[in-house]
Amino acid sequence: MNIKIITVGKLKEKYLKEGIAEYTKRLGSYCKLQIIEVGDEKAPENLSDKEMEIIKDKEGEKILAKIPEQSYVFAMAIQGKQYDSVEFANEIDKLGTAGKSDIVFIIGGSLGLSQAVLSRANQHISFGKLTYPHQLMRLVLVEQIYRAFRIIHGHAYHK
Repeated sequence: MNIKIITVGKLKEKYLKEGIAEYTKRLGSYCKLQIIEVGDEKAPENLSDKEMEIIKDKEGEKILAKIPEQSYVFAMAIQGKQYDSVEFANEIDKLGTAGKSDIVFIIGGSLGLSQAVLSRANQHISFGKLTYPHQLMRLVLVEQIYRAFRIIHGHAYHK
């Protein structure tokens, strides 16, 4: 299975890079994981709604250009469907069984995702109603993907 995480912005924090590297290494026996960073747009503090949409659209164009046509796409969105870890694992397993071996997860920038990206997604998923920094969300997502593969393969995981 090929999994891509497309994310807006560069990861700067060393501790996050180390955590992601560790889970990426662990995932190596289950899938091929690729993390693709697209540049974020400068977003001053006091933006109008129209200016926010323009920024999200520009970031969205960069994201959409990185999604292979046949991929099954999960957009991380706070209003998305919430899964527990076993349900999330079952969803990934079901996709593999159905022949969907290219899965893309998208993490937007600080303003969220454009309507075009949300429309392209097959599913919107959420890891809760809390707001996470999008850079921390990368680590949380990689860990949950790892946990999902542990569950799929019948290995122990912490409940």
